[in-house]
Amino acid sequence: MHFVQTSVFVALLAIAAAICPARPTLAATPGDVSPNSQAARLSVDHLALLAEVSDPQPSPEGDWIAYTVTRRDFEEDESRGRIWMVPAEGGEAAALTAEDQSSSHPRWSPDGRYLAFLSARDDEPAQVWRLFRKGGEAVRLTDTAQAVDTFAWSPDSTRLLLVLQDASAAERAAHEQGDDYEEQTPPPWEIDRQQFKTDYVGYLDRRRSHLYVLDVASGTLTQLTFGDYDHAEPAWSPDGRSIAFTSNRTEEPDDNYNTDIWVVSADPSQAPSEPIQITRGQGPDGSPSWSPDGRSIAHTSVTDAAAIVYATAHLAVSSADGGGTRVLTADLDRMIFSPRFSHDGKHLWFLLEDSGEQNLARIRPQGGRIERVIGGEQVVSAFAPGPDGAVATLISTPWLPPEVFRLDGKKLEQRSFTNRAALAGLELGAVEKVRFKSADGTAIEGFVIKPPGFVEGRRYPAILDIHGGPQAQYDYSFSFKAQLYAANGYLVLHPNPRGSTGYGQDFCLAIWRDWGGPDYADVMAAVDDAVARGWADPERLGVTGWSYGGMLTNHVITKTDRFKAAATGASATLYAANYGHDMYQNWWEQELGFPWEPEARPLYERLSPYYRLDQVVTPTLILGGEEDWNVPIINSEQLYLALRQLGVETQLVVYPGQYHGIDTPSYEKDLHQRYLDWFARHLGGP
Repeated sequence: MHFVQTSVFVALLAIAAAICPARPTLAATPGDVSPNSQAARLSVDHLALLAEVSDPQPSPEGDWIAYTVTRRDFEEDESRGRIWMVPAEGGEAAALTAEDQSSSHPRWSPDGRYLAFLSARDDEPAQVWRLFRKGGEAVRLTDTAQAVDTFAWSPDSTRLLLVLQDASAAERAAHEQGDDYEEQTPPPWEIDRQQFKTDYVGYLDRRRSHLYVLDVASGTLTQLTFGDYDHAEPAWSPDGRSIAFTSNRTEEPDDNYNTDIWVVSADPSQAPSEPIQITRGQGPDGSPSWSPDGRSIAHTSVTDAAAIVYATAHLAVSSADGGGTRVLTADLDRMIFSPRFSHDGKHLWFLLEDSGEQNLARIRPQGGRIERVIGGEQVVSAFAPGPDGAVATLISTPWLPPEVFRLDGKKLEQRSFTNRAALAGLELGAVEKVRFKSADGTAIEGFVIKPPGFVEGRRYPAILDIHGGPQAQYDYSFSFKAQLYAANGYLVLHPNPRGSTGYGQDFCLAIWRDWGGPDYADVMAAVDDAVARGWADPERLGVTGWSYGGMLTNHVITKTDRFKAAATGASATLYAANYGHDMYQNWWEQELGFPWEPEARPLYERLSPYYRLDQVVTPTLILGGEEDWNVPIINSEQLYLALRQLGVETQLVVYPGQYHGIDTPSYEKDLHQRYLDWFARHLGGP
């Protein structure tokens, strides 16, 4: 068994008050930091050096911030998380969990005595472990057959709220038999659900995710929710008597996106009790957060259900007794995420996506003016308000991967420096936000990443890199892939075409039933703009994208011969073939209709690049994961075979055991190197 580095933990706690910031901090605008001007360049090998920082959590006293650092281990070919802690006032950080056991999701007990976290140890499913604040070994708190999805402390620190999926027969047998368990041939899948596939899982059965309460002292585990529904995003009420959660409890949850906020009793003696429905809209409501007085629940709310995945999520507040809902940001046509009440109840904090930024904002619970507390050329991807009014945040800039920052009043300072050594001495490419007009006059924004040592007036080979979604946006965050291209002499174009978020719902909806239409015009306008500025060499253009970015790449190569090379990842070309084969049947049905219907069939055919593949002349690299149920690999196989038959230079690369994202370290490295090799072969050097 592996234990935390107790001696370091105790030492840090003992001297916390005496520690002064040992490293330089950034003021309120980390995005103002410029790239280095040293000789070294980013390479694929830096994947082993760069780490992912996530989930900052301030302690109840506000004196420490815990967070997770995930690193790639190329020897074991896996990524593992580790819990770290840093003084809130600044100073040296220390690892709290072992390097060879993956840990994540640090959570302080409200009384400040413990730090709990999730860890998968000894080939067992992830469980909750607890570390005593004053030292000692990590203690395992849960012992379930299935993995714990997430957990939360009760306000009195005596109970844990758990999210557990119903255990499978194999999981129960392995848990009961221990070392004596021998894996058996699984039974056939009996499909009886409308939604029967999802990525990272595969075929779905009737096992559902439910809420449980664990009494820490006795070990008693009580199930709170039941039924053929999934229950997620639980949040304790301030008095510990109730739990708010998100669930789609409609008659047929598989055929719509309508999640609501519900409240259920947290008293084990009352289980099972019938949940109370708090919201009643037709679109998804989520991310519940209780007010300190327990009277209200803040949450996200989609008010235009007909817009499905293109809809703007607003900030709303509902009465905790189900008495009604007020939308606070109805006049703000921008996406908001992760609302949280401040500890004093005077503000609602939330993330606000806007035009290539992601701000930390706040508003009074009664509504009124929105204050963008952290804005500018940076991306706030996570935050957690502390009881002292300070906020632990996760911030990235074009030259800084996400790191922990602390906001105290108007003072914003960096607290973690996880990737400082890996980036030291590197010359990164300058990132510039650009604006231009599409063919029909629509204003479009995007980013250009210039090669290190960029010389004005010199034309560079350029790569148009299209983001996925399409409901997403390029922003001011650090992009390893873009900086890797730039380090190899390429000008990188990151446009936000129509279909992107960050520019309002109408902008996002502009590609409704017109994929590869307005967005194609927009990404080509980005290329034309870079050429007109004298930056891009029109004779050395490449195009790439993953997921919907790959799908739009496929549109590009069927509509123009301007690109000398393409790389399309996890993409689709024959859209009707995906219905019933991927996990998006609701999306297909609601936007395009059923593919066999006479009125829908021409639409599927018009939108599918497959029927224009005879126009392709661009050498095309095709990549995907073997077990991708988001955009199944059949799509890549169809594209590859068609291009082979048409005599177009092509190559298909399938990563075994990978899903929609390629996350095995050796495969990640291989993927990036294949991109570089393909573009070098067809576009030449700088």
